Amino acid sequence: MSKKIPYKIYLSEEELPTHWYNLRADMKNKPAPLLDPKTHKVMGYEDLRPVFCDELIKQELDDTTPYFEIPREIRDFYKMYRPAPLVRAYELEKKLNTPAHIYYKFEGNNTSGSHKLNSAIAQAYYAKNQGLKGVTTETGAGQWGTALSMACAYLGLDCKVFMVKCSYEQKPFRREVMRTYGASVTPSPSMETAVGREINERFPGTTGSLGCAISEAVEVASNTEGYRYVLGSVLNQVMLHQSIIGLEAKAALDKYNVKPDIIIGCAGGGSNLGGLIAPFMGEKIKGNADYRFIAVEPASCPSLSRGKYVYDYCDTGMVCPLSKMYTLGSGFIPAASHAGGLRYHGMNSTLSQLRYDGLMEATTVKQTEVFASAVEFAKCEGILPAPESSHAIHVAVNEALKCKETGEEKVILFGLTGTGYFDMVSYQKFNDGIMKDYLPTDEDLERGFASLPDMAENEVK
Repeated sequence: MSKKIPYKIYLSEEELPTHWYNLRADMKNKPAPLLDPKTHKVMGYEDLRPVFCDELIKQELDDTTPYFEIPREIRDFYKMYRPAPLVRAYELEKKLNTPAHIYYKFEGNNTSGSHKLNSAIAQAYYAKNQGLKGVTTETGAGQWGTALSMACAYLGLDCKVFMVKCSYEQKPFRREVMRTYGASVTPSPSMETAVGREINERFPGTTGSLGCAISEAVEVASNTEGYRYVLGSVLNQVMLHQSIIGLEAKAALDKYNVKPDIIIGCAGGGSNLGGLIAPFMGEKIKGNADYRFIAVEPASCPSLSRGKYVYDYCDTGMVCPLSKMYTLGSGFIPAASHAGGLRYHGMNSTLSQLRYDGLMEATTVKQTEVFASAVEFAKCEGILPAPESSHAIHVAVNEALKCKETGEEKVILFGLTGTGYFDMVSYQKFNDGIMKDYLPTDEDLERGFASLPDMAENEVK
């Protein structure tokens, strides 16, 4: 007789993963290397040192080492909020009247409200060990900025955050949490940097984008002694740190001999999605198991679904390394949708390679339907989800309803990356019936594609 699966499955502290998993080591087709934005030559360790922390560069460039030990200091910090629970969504299943079994990995049980703290403490730790004074970064919805400000306060580092302007205005309380932890927060694009002034001149009245904020943060880090730039998503080092999500989820499911059929995550830059799927994707690549992976994007910023798989600038100012990824073009300025953490023009290079190789699906959803699912989830499960996470919720619900139609008892796992308690302006607009959907036209996308670099590598595919 099988064991009754509890609502929440917790690992013990002793079962907390001791190593991060590097999915790239098991990939048959490795993600393409970073290129210099001016020379288009492959960038190595020394090329990246002026911008990034030394140890993080090593992690970024390593696509052969399968596991990286998590330093004791980071594991001790993790124990304040990890292991995070894996939850069986019994009430949601009952509401949907579906034979599907629905699980979600909940990452919102810390003050930052999201999974971002998993990488923030790691990056701050390596910056501190290098003897730096502080770090600069960007933030979209504010979750990454909040997490990094917490980590920096814990380790005694200065933290300068450039927050996408529309989120700075929509989410004032998350901004104040950052300031409470001692970070300086600047709406982006600002008039404090050369690239910010240029973007404001090119796009008067712009609400900003993650690409804009990245450019400003990189400029300040490059021009300030004792500082480096750190990033909350997109880079492979971030996905490495976030693999703790998937490692914990898999260990919890293995306790009850449960194997997911479908694994779903929201997709902006790729950190939470990549972290959730990493150990499962590794099994699929090695032929040990099979899973269906679904990346869920906002219809307003559909890089995996409607973008091009080419080399592109990671930032609007075109100063960061070129990455081969699914992209809408660094010049694409997404509409002011409420899932601020998903408003990025490109996708992590590893996830892009997996998508190109047919190992992962991508789909888009409109924000009005996303919030409708978020409200129903909150009523059933007692957690008000972040707008970003709610993209995964919506598709999980749709897949569960398909099981209702077919009678299939599939197991669905999705990532609940954080809570939405600082996103009440968004919920207010939905509740008031004034929320609108933003779908870029083909002409909008073509304007973004026009900013792609002109290079021989982009003529291949």
